Amino acid sequence: MSNLHVSFEFFPPKTPTMHEKLWSAVNKLAPLRPDFISVTYGAGGSTRERTHETVSRIIKETNIPVAAHLTCVAATRDEIDAVLKSYWAAGVKHIVALRGDPPNGAGEPYIPHPDGYANAAELAAGAMKIAPFEITVGCYPEKHPDSPSMNADIDMLKRKIDAGATRAITQFFYDNTAFLRYRDSIRAAGVDIPIVPGIMPVTNFSGMRRMADICGATVPGRLVKLFQNLEDDPSTRRLIAVTVAAEQCQELAEHGVNHFHFYTLNRDGLAYALCHLLGVRPMGKAVDNAA
Repeated sequence: MSNLHVSFEFFPPKTPTMHEKLWSAVNKLAPLRPDFISVTYGAGGSTRERTHETVSRIIKETNIPVAAHLTCVAATRDEIDAVLKSYWAAGVKHIVALRGDPPNGAGEPYIPHPDGYANAAELAAGAMKIAPFEITVGCYPEKHPDSPSMNADIDMLKRKIDAGATRAITQFFYDNTAFLRYRDSIRAAGVDIPIVPGIMPVTNFSGMRRMADICGATVPGRLVKLFQNLEDDPSTRRLIAVTVAAEQCQELAEHGVNHFHFYTLNRDGLAYALCHLLGVRPMGKAVDNAA
């Protein structure tokens, strides 16, 4: 596939072993020339220092553009503005602005901080007052669990764009029909920014199923059957995971998608194999397998 763009998401490591694992993954994936690498941010700033350290090191040691996640959870506007200023000073020019999950975990009622940003649209607007950040936001092909309707969800996406967002990355999904239907709906509603599919290969089916239940993502019956009885067979599970994800991306590419954002879970193996299958190769090794 020609002209295919990729980006990768990581989370800040907690331990020296996880630190080594993260940097091994960054070094493995860097030659694929991703459009950017994003680094997540824990609820209430629980990973603030680690996120800052991780994005700063990526900036210093690689040529890869980096995006730092930021959420509204359990923080005042002044606290979040201070993080934004420190990011800009460190060379971070790209923010992934998210409302974030409730402090007690996804699925609990979300209550905005009384002195904080209420949602991602307010956060994006606040970031743009600090500096001319590039702003990426989240979007939800099967509706955000807290949205009363898909129309309300699309209206919130429009508010994020009005606040400065120029790209949206989706929640992970496994039903391409839902994504394509969503893309048609938002285009009909006048949304014209890039909508990048968030792709999460299935490394742990039961864990993915729990996450999908919380965020309202459909798990097709075909996927259930494919991963049946593989709880104790990780090697087969990995082979099926990369095959399923490649098929998902190839189908989306046939419908005009040319950028994929991979949720790596700080592992390089599946993401690298998936890019290879899609024709995304290190410098000098790119192929066009569309023929």
